[in-house]
Amino acid sequence: MRFLFLGDIFGRSGRTAVVERLPQLRRSLGLHCVVANGENAAGGFGITPDIAEDLFDAGVDCITMGNHAYDQRDSIAYFDDERRLLRPANFPSSNPGRGAGLYETESGYRVLVVQVHGQRFMAPMDDMPPAIERELAGLTLGVDADAIIVDVHAEATSEKGCIGHWLDGKVSLVVGTHTHIPTADTQILPGGTAFQTDAGMCGDYDSVIGMEKTTPVHNLLTKLRGPRMQPAAGPATICGLVVETDARTGLAVSAQPLRVGGRLAESMPTFD
Repeated sequence: MRFLFLGDIFGRSGRTAVVERLPQLRRSLGLHCVVANGENAAGGFGITPDIAEDLFDAGVDCITMGNHAYDQRDSIAYFDDERRLLRPANFPSSNPGRGAGLYETESGYRVLVVQVHGQRFMAPMDDMPPAIERELAGLTLGVDADAIIVDVHAEATSEKGCIGHWLDGKVSLVVGTHTHIPTADTQILPGGTAFQTDAGMCGDYDSVIGMEKTTPVHNLLTKLRGPRMQPAAGPATICGLVVETDARTGLAVSAQPLRVGGRLAESMPTFD
C-alpha cells in the first residue's frame, strides 16, 4: 500500500493548501491513506471540529495532534466523539480522546496510527516507550495491520531517532513532528521501517516556524514582548513524506519526501 504523512498543518494558509491540493495528490500519487498532524491548524494553536471536518472531507483519514491538542478549549469534547482525531498516547489516561486508532481504508487496508509526546525540552510527560508498547500490544505488522505509523511529536531529534531505531522492523513508519522544519534524512532503516526526523509543516515558510516573522524577530532582538504573534498568511508549502509498503510484511519498500507549493524547493515522489 501507499500512504502520505503530512507535517504540522499551520493556520489558515496551511489548511487551505491541504484542502485545495490533497484530493489531486491522492489521485496522482495513488494514495490509499493520508495521516496529517493538525495541532496548529486553528491559528497556530489546536484544532476545531469544523477545521477537522474540512480536512477529513478533503481526504485526510486520521489527524494527530501534540502539545497544543487542547488549546481550543471549546473543542475538547470532540476528542472523545471523533475516533479519527488522536492526542498523544502518553498523555494522562484520564484525558479526553485516545492515543491510537486502527482504521480501515476505502481500499480495505488496515492502518494503525499511534502518537506520542516527547519529554526533552517539552512539558513533563509519561515515558514514550511504555505508551507505544501498550498501543502495539497484540498487534503484528503484516498480520493485524497492513501498516503501522508512529508520530513522535517531539523537540529533540535524539528522541525521535531513538524511537525510530527501537521500533525498526516492527512498524512501517516512525516520523517526527513539532519542529516544523523538514529534515533531509528520509530513509528506510536496516530493519525495514521508514524514518524521517521531522516531516516539516504545511504552512508559509516566509515566517518563523509558521508565525508572521516581525514579532518573533522583535522579541529576539529586544528581549521585550511584542504584539501577539499571528500565523503567516502567505502561500503554504505542503510538506510530508510518501511511504510504500510491502504487501506481505507491511514494512517500507520506498520512502520519499513531498514538498509542494510555497517557497521551498519542490520534491515530488516518483514510482516505477
